[in-house]
Parts: sequence; structure tokens; C-alpha cells
Amino acid sequence: MKTDSQLQQDVSAELQWEPSICAAHIGVEVKDGVVILAGQVDSYAEKWNAERAAQRVSGVHAIATELKVHLPGGSQRTDAQIAGSAQHILGLSSSFPADAVNVTVEAGWVTLTGTVDWQYQRRAAAAAVRHLLGVTGVSDKIDLKLSLTARSVQSDIEAALMRSSISNAKNITVRLHGAEVTLTGTVQSWADRAIATNSAWGTPGVSSVVDTMTLA
Repeated sequence: MKTDSQLQQDVSAELQWEPSICAAHIGVEVKDGVVILAGQVDSYAEKWNAERAAQRVSGVHAIATELKVHLPGGSQRTDAQIAGSAQHILGLSSSFPADAVNVTVEAGWVTLTGTVDWQYQRRAAAAAVRHLLGVTGVSDKIDLKLSLTARSVQSDIEAALMRSSISNAKNITVRLHGAEVTLTGTVQSWADRAIATNSAWGTPGVSSVVDTMTLA
């Protein structure tokens, strides 16, 4: 197990390695294995990329983000401009119907609402607006349609996990309550964790996934 000092060095190095962020503006602190990112970034996309870079580091089990988005003058937009850009980019997406997602913007913070069929469509909508100029944050409140099916949702998810590249998929327990899936157990990395949650989201009939898995 890495010490806090080793984690701090590794996360700092990974931030330096990531070309989409300015690591000089981001401070890294580690307390009892929890990585704390603090400082100021120029866009919400940079903040998001910094969090993902920290997750890639072996030994990182939890991240607390205290990064503030401070838009430079050239990146500032009115809420109306951001909303218009968001609606335009969403309308160009082939991942979901043009009228499926609604946009509201307040102080640069984009809130997405509406209803889609699949989790990948919800993620595509958030990804589409994340990189727009002027955006300071994104809240994804898009609902998923409930797909009633006679298939065994729990068995389908368990089978998908066993087909995946997760090294110890048998250590993951799947529990179903209505249309909500809860995943428990231990995985080896953030990547394995993402594969497990994606497997759950990819199953018809699932409306939400609760991830209580821990990292080894």
C-alpha cells in the first residue's frame, strides 16, 4: 500500500502528464489515503479531466475535489448564450432524439432534464455540454424510461460481469430492489469499477445503480 507521500507524488506526476490541464494551478494533498485536489482551473472540462487523471493513479481510493472554476475573460458567456450553444450541440447528437433533453442554465451551471432510454444516452448528453465555453458545472437530472421485462435482471448483470475483463468479477455482489441495482464487493481499480457499473447500466430495466464497491 502506498503512503500518503507516495500517492501525492504519483497524483502530481499524473496531473503533469495530462495535457488537457494546467497542473501548476492545482494543489494535491493526501490525508489518510484521500486525495484532495484544490486550486483554480479555467473551465469545467479541465476540472473534470483533473479528477479523472487522479482516478487513474494506482492506490487512489477516494478523491475530494475543491477545485474552483474561474473563467478567463475570453471564455465568459451569458446564460442565454450557453443555453443556446447547449441546445445546438445536443440537437446535433445521434445518441438520442433532438427533443429528449432540456437545458437550463444559471450562473454558467448547466442542468439537463428530460427522459432517455439508456444510461449511455444520459452520459452522451453530459459529455456534449461539458466542454462548452462558459460552463462552470453540469448537473445531470435526466430520467431513464423504465423498461419492463420478464428477463432476470440480476442474472443478466451477473453474466455481464463474468464476461467482462474484471479480474475478480466473482467478488462483486448484485442486489436488485425494483429497478435499482446495488453493487457491493471489492475491485482492483477505478477502471474495473467503471466496467462493473457500465455492465449494470447496460441491462434493460435498470433505472439507477448504487455503487458501494471498494477498491482493494
